[in-house]
Amino acid sequence: MSGQQQAHDVLSTLDTARTQLYHFTTIIIAGMGFFTDAYDLFCISLVTKLIGRLYYTIPGSSSPGTLPPNVAAAVSGVAIVGTLMGQLFFGWLGDKMGRKKVYGLTLMMMVMFSVASGLSFGHSPRLVMGTLCFCRFWLGFGIGGDYPLSATIMSEYANKKTRGSFIAAVFAMQGIGILFAGFVTIIIAFIFKHFFPAPPYKDDPVASLPSEADYVWRIILMLGAVPAMLTYYWRLKMPETPRYTALVAQNAAQAAQDMSKVLQVEITTEQATVNGSRVHKQFGLFSAEFVRRHGKHLLGTTSTWLLLDIAFYSQNLFQKDIFSAIGWIPKGSTMSALDELFKIARAQTLIALCGTVPGYWVTVALIDKIGRWWIQIIGFLMMTVFMLALAVPYNHWTTPGNQIGFVIMYGLTFFFANFGPNSTTFIVPAEIFPARLRSTCHGISAAAGKVGAIIGSFGFLYLAQNRDPKKTDHGYPPGIGVQNSLYVLAVCNSLGLIMTFFVPEPKGKSLEELSGENQTNEACTHCNQTLPV
Repeated sequence: MSGQQQAHDVLSTLDTARTQLYHFTTIIIAGMGFFTDAYDLFCISLVTKLIGRLYYTIPGSSSPGTLPPNVAAAVSGVAIVGTLMGQLFFGWLGDKMGRKKVYGLTLMMMVMFSVASGLSFGHSPRLVMGTLCFCRFWLGFGIGGDYPLSATIMSEYANKKTRGSFIAAVFAMQGIGILFAGFVTIIIAFIFKHFFPAPPYKDDPVASLPSEADYVWRIILMLGAVPAMLTYYWRLKMPETPRYTALVAQNAAQAAQDMSKVLQVEITTEQATVNGSRVHKQFGLFSAEFVRRHGKHLLGTTSTWLLLDIAFYSQNLFQKDIFSAIGWIPKGSTMSALDELFKIARAQTLIALCGTVPGYWVTVALIDKIGRWWIQIIGFLMMTVFMLALAVPYNHWTTPGNQIGFVIMYGLTFFFANFGPNSTTFIVPAEIFPARLRSTCHGISAAAGKVGAIIGSFGFLYLAQNRDPKKTDHGYPPGIGVQNSLYVLAVCNSLGLIMTFFVPEPKGKSLEELSGENQTNEACTHCNQTLPV
């Protein structure tokens, strides 16, 4: 049966359905998960300096305590490792059991372990850090499931005209989550500063760290549970996506019934059974047929996401170190613990407000006009340009009086990351693979990104250290310095641009056309397409 003959079936009705309230409801339900994901993953970078002061200050030292290298790497990276494993597991489970059945589970894990992260047991550094890492691993595991499930659910409900914008809007909630993490930290730090004033560390090391500061980081981490709890009920009420029900569960009549409830469209029994008469050649993820049809697409989505996240997570998780290196944030010894927390949060919030968040929403506005492929190419290209613009004249940017220019340039790299590959690498894997493998392939692509995030997080932690052993953070070996680290990130971005040529352009096409599921024969013209149309 040709695609033209199937114009009135369930899936075609989805593709041509007008934008309705349920589309926006789905954006909010799925988007609040990403809001929570971003808050939970990135708020830890705001409080690590405070935790270092609380548990690793050496009496009599001229500088405040910092997390030892292995502890800092574990605290920053353990949630990312959990996220990677959750992406693979829940991505696979979402194709086996259905999107709806596992969607609430991921959110419940995020609620439970957000709260548990702030209730880390004991007072000794080893016990507190051990329980914190345990909780953040399982928090990351739940967060990981949200990636393939949210992207797949939104893509399978959307019409083909606005599908890119809808998926991008879900992902854009990540930027709001990063921003919210900064605002919450600023407010809590300000309140505690007001009620528990403290002198700078250099004036009185003990008094600079009031005991009440131990509540601050715990409250910040625990508040990540709130947005997830607000949408849990609505996730449970969502029906299974019509595409999963029709194509994977092979129950087109049920898909039509579910669609009629939520999208206010009427589908006759005759139309509903058309889809059930389709016969698709079944092939598995590890089959030669999958490699022939989608192998280079999976290579493209995994490699570009990996390369992007090396740069993106390096920038996000270690902004405070870069700002300290260029002198935008004063040395820790000149501030109290809560002063330092306040200034770190203020700096990161400013970057998010001016660069990160606008990039996400410009993508929402333009992705269905420009296309995913061009946005990704432009993003990687501009990230490379701005990284080099920071690295080449690095000594100029670190000169007093020039730091504001550095921050503006640095903010532009965030803008083009989000109006670029950070958004498109999330969107495209939810569009180009078959329905029965869509969640799995998105999970694999996202997990490759988290491999990049681990490389960026752990690598940058060491690489960005000063080459002079006397100027490194306590406990760290000499690195290659921030300047050379920026060169490394520029190379990663340029490689991402090259690998984008393996990624197809999904703009304006139905999911079935992109995946080849509207083909009854062996041929799939889309499968050989790598350049945009």
